[in-house]
Amino acid sequence: MTTILHIDSSARPHRSDQQQHGSHSRRLSARFIEHWRAQRPDDEIVYRDVGASPPHPVTGDWVHAAFTKPEQREDWMHNALAESDELVDELLRADIIVAGIPMYNFGMPAQMKGWLDNIVRVGRTFGFDRSRDGVPYWPMVTGNKSVVALSSRGDYGYDPEGRIAHLNFVEGALFTPLEYIGITDQYGTAIEYDEFADDRTHQSIDRAEKEVANIVNRLIVKHTTTDAA
Repeated sequence: MTTILHIDSSARPHRSDQQQHGSHSRRLSARFIEHWRAQRPDDEIVYRDVGASPPHPVTGDWVHAAFTKPEQREDWMHNALAESDELVDELLRADIIVAGIPMYNFGMPAQMKGWLDNIVRVGRTFGFDRSRDGVPYWPMVTGNKSVVALSSRGDYGYDPEGRIAHLNFVEGALFTPLEYIGITDQYGTAIEYDEFADDRTHQSIDRAEKEVANIVNRLIVKHTTTDAA
């Protein structure tokens, strides 16, 4: 059985296919789950809405606790890391992470950055040893995990080789830290032209939804083969 961690981070609470001013990224992530369930209804879906319930930001106490050896932590340190532990456990259980991430001011929502800051964690998802030869860091997340970034943008031309690709700090800001901890199989698509509200918007929605279906099909083949191995 495949486990999917489905994350939404939009501040908008509804999907754009269900409400006029709903979220395009929520629409795409929901489409992914719908396509997946249609083919593999028994797989586990774990849902986390960081847009509605943001993780607590990393604090000095959090850092102090994270860099203290587990056997030496005091009670307050365990409390400081409790939410992070829950988020890391969800990540480690998942085979696929599907993240709806709208573009806000060229980057991801602060809520999603808060999630990343909580799961990129020394001793849990990456290792660190200053006495280690070469690079003192190494990834600790094992398994054949995949990540899918489903975004939305008001303007257009943010894809690689696009006219303003250099202004896109969404997908890279997700893929880079996840690759750092060991998740290197990466996919994504996005809806553009949202602020134009014309035929280009509708065409972009149609293209993105078709690409979501294509990604689902590719990952079903990949993870069915993995499950059978």
